[in-house]
Amino acid sequence: MYHDNLNAPPVNPLPPAVVVVTLALAAPELILQAADRGFLGGPAGIGWRVDAITSYGFFDAIFDWMLQTGQFPAEHLLRFVSYAFVHGGLGHAAFAIVLTLAIGKMVAEAFSQIAFLTIFFASTIVGALAYGVFLHSNQPLIGAYPPAYGLIGGMSYILWVRARIEGTSQWRAFSLIAFLLGIQVFFGLVFGGGNEWVADLAGFATGFALSIFLAPGGAGRLMEALERVRRR
Repeated sequence: MYHDNLNAPPVNPLPPAVVVVTLALAAPELILQAADRGFLGGPAGIGWRVDAITSYGFFDAIFDWMLQTGQFPAEHLLRFVSYAFVHGGLGHAAFAIVLTLAIGKMVAEAFSQIAFLTIFFASTIVGALAYGVFLHSNQPLIGAYPPAYGLIGGMSYILWVRARIEGTSQWRAFSLIAFLLGIQVFFGLVFGGGNEWVADLAGFATGFALSIFLAPGGAGRLMEALERVRRR
């Protein structure tokens, strides 16, 4: 399609907040990949990933200790957020980064960059809380999947409102989360695995709930905006 504006960028630029968060997710994995291959840290670099998981992952045992003793040191409170920036490997990190980049762009543009950051970090924290409260797992919680699922919650809210405007089934707005969680549960039952889906589901619920308040002007104005887009 021809545009009169010759200065328009060939692709829509990413919101700065999405870029910063994505780089923050990618940077640790790039460092750990280099260490795994011996490019950084020498022989000791091979153990950097384990050290990162131990230092920054969310552990249920540490959460229980804090509740039992009433002590909440900053180094352990940091785990409620820091776990999202440590992954188990390249594939684990790549999929979370792609979700954050693609869906984060949609949420930041539909709502605001502040809303994107709020959903991302609130879903991260609530995901860890759910993991600690509802499970008694020896496996640490790591990876940016709870906040990514929180962003999916924001996207689902947008689709839910759009379906309401168009008079179509609003249940279709939840097809992506149902598909992703279904895959996780299936592979967990067949091949074994942890219960990280509990944190992911909590992240999704957090993102969806926050979107009701973070949508521009609330749900009413978002519906009006989507109606104007539909009429174009």
